[in-house]
Amino acid sequence: MLAQHMEQLETLGLNLCFAALFFFIGMAIRDVLKQGKVPKFGQYIVWLVLFLGCAGFIVKGIIQISWEGSGIG
Repeated sequence: MLAQHMEQLETLGLNLCFAALFFFIGMAIRDVLKQGKVPKFGQYIVWLVLFLGCAGFIVKGIIQISWEGSGIG
């Protein structure tokens, strides 16, 4: 395989790994919130923080792709 293809596969694998990690973190948080009988307001705050973490990761990837495409990075 070409080096470019290997780099793309590594990037794809890393992104899928992060997506799976966020999913499992979300499932664990859901379980803890359910068993701990956390009030609704606290649950909303926890999910907001988790969502912002995921959104930041996605935005970072989009910025990275756009910068690499334009030759900046």
